[in-house]
Amino acid sequence: MLFETVKEHLAEQGLKLREGTILDAGVSAAPSSTKNRRGERDPEMEQPRKGKQWHLGMKLHRGVDAQTGLVHSLATTAANVHDLRPSEQLLHGEEVRVWGDG
Repeated sequence: MLFETVKEHLAEQGLKLREGTILDAGVSAAPSSTKNRRGERDPEMEQPRKGKQWHLGMKLHRGVDAQTGLVHSLATTAANVHDLRPSEQLLHGEEVRVWGDG
């Protein structure tokens, strides 16, 4: 809801989505410690490997306007989900071009 309000405000200022979207994703780290009430890791966190390093957390996917650099959409998934899987949620529908590194 807050994100939609920000997008409306930007549109009122004349900043609008153009014809291209860049898809990007990054892992938000979670503590690997089991020092919580149940002595367990958060079951929603996954541990994928990127290069030779393991990361525990969730993944934040972003749709970014290619011309202005404004983030226009967000999605979260488990960290082991492929970067392109939530792409339908990240596109605004008027793209002529889409870039991604998946």
